[in-house]
Amino acid sequence: MEFVKTRIPDVVLLKPKVYGDERGFFLETFRASEFAEHCSERPFVQDNHSSSGQGVLRGLHYQMEQTQGKLVRVVRGEVFDVAVDMRKSSPTFGQWVGAVLSESNKHQLWVPEGFAHGFYVMSEMAEFVYKCTDYYLPSSEQSLRWDDPTVGIQWPLVNGEPPEVSIKDGEGANWSGAKYFE
Repeated sequence: MEFVKTRIPDVVLLKPKVYGDERGFFLETFRASEFAEHCSERPFVQDNHSSSGQGVLRGLHYQMEQTQGKLVRVVRGEVFDVAVDMRKSSPTFGQWVGAVLSESNKHQLWVPEGFAHGFYVMSEMAEFVYKCTDYYLPSSEQSLRWDDPTVGIQWPLVNGEPPEVSIKDGEGANWSGAKYFE
């Protein structure tokens, strides 16, 4: 596995070694010792799997309590995955980083605690799986608006059409009204 620091060094792109032949492929998606060395020593306690159609945007989510680090990947389709630094004490506070994750590139993204996270489905559909370092706590969840102009995420919207978002995400906080981590 290759661990590549993004322009926000705490967010890491994981590029697995893929062994393939005419029968298919094999890859290792997680090894605790290497992950602890390059990303985090926190254990994962919950795995999630979602399916979404083209144009769906989920996020940008984070929890103020029971903060979650997430190791995310796509097993079918293609998404643009985004992490926004919500940590006031960080030199990259308010900055975002994005990566294309797909079934063909098999990349993963480590989004540590203290970041808002979201993804946009670029393919006809996508199946998205992720490991979390803490349990989902609905009462603690926050949503940062996907289109906040201060953050300025450059989403690769299909045909320039607005994304499909949930009511909760559509009512997310703008950057100026968002809750931050110290």
